[in-house]
Amino acid sequence: MTDADEQWGAAVRLLWGPPAKPARGPKRGLTLEGIAGAGVALADTEGLAGASMQGVAGQLAVTKMALYRYVPGKAELVALMVEAAMPDPSALDGRAAGEGWRERLEAWARGLLAGFRAHPWLLEATVGARVMGPREVGWMERALAALDGCGLTGAEGVDAVVLLSGHVRGIAEQERAMGGGAGSGAGASRDAGAGGVMGEGPDAQLVTALGEVMRVHGERYPSLRAALASVAEHGGQDQALDFGLERILDGLGLLMAERAGRAGGA
Repeated sequence: MTDADEQWGAAVRLLWGPPAKPARGPKRGLTLEGIAGAGVALADTEGLAGASMQGVAGQLAVTKMALYRYVPGKAELVALMVEAAMPDPSALDGRAAGEGWRERLEAWARGLLAGFRAHPWLLEATVGARVMGPREVGWMERALAALDGCGLTGAEGVDAVVLLSGHVRGIAEQERAMGGGAGSGAGASRDAGAGGVMGEGPDAQLVTALGEVMRVHGERYPSLRAALASVAEHGGQDQALDFGLERILDGLGLLMAERAGRAGGA
């Protein structure tokens, strides 16, 4: 057995293998889906730290030892929770067949952000070395598939996905920090159907936070004062997601055009 098998084997089996059976003892009627659902419910209200093995066992009205027969530890529990909470990437498959790479990546980014808004604790749970489940791998697959035939190398495609996901994560982190609360984050103030912000966005909140400083010391920071005045003038609408997303996609488009031009010239 390799070190990787020993470290990640249990999570791989839970996420990718056949349905798990209790390791020992009588069957207690638990399912991985039910365990993950209980963990997600706790994390949504109490944050990731609140979704402990003891807490999940309490939610399911079983002992912690009974839970351990299905899930060996907190890391594997979190892996199951991430898989349950991540939005289904197959929802992107029904988009218009004629859409190009740009439209597909934009939909991808917005769908990923919707997942972080619905479950802000995913931002903590999806970092570092760990095993990813089918849904999370499916998100990466669909982003790379959108870039097929665009002239980028495989490594550049991965870098593009990392760049896009980093922008999405940055926006989600900012929203969560300004929304407050370990479990609720920004998701509590979202209209999931419209996908928009109900109330002030981060730009508007920045204006509010710096308002008194700019009133007293604004002459020392004329560029910042002018920028914040512009934000306030336009109603404080948060445009950070759209602006960054468009600039990233513009840059990818320029790279693709450059590659196509070289190929044509050859």
